[in-house]
Amino acid sequence: MSIHIGNRIKEELKQQGRSVRWFQNQIHRSHSAVYEIFKQQDINTDLLETISKVLNHDFFKDISESMS
Repeated sequence: MSIHIGNRIKEELKQQGRSVRWFQNQIHRSHSAVYEIFKQQDINTDLLETISKVLNHDFFKDISESMS
């Protein structure tokens, strides 16, 4: 089963109790750009690496596990 990475990022942000404003500042993106990320089925690996570091969560592992 394939993972919807945008939904997964949004879920993790919520689990951590982080605001969208905090997140957008951390990844240096606009408010609208963050909501576009949440809609994405897939994502640029450089951006995903940045998001993984900011949220201290290995989204690459989530993707890998969804392929099993």
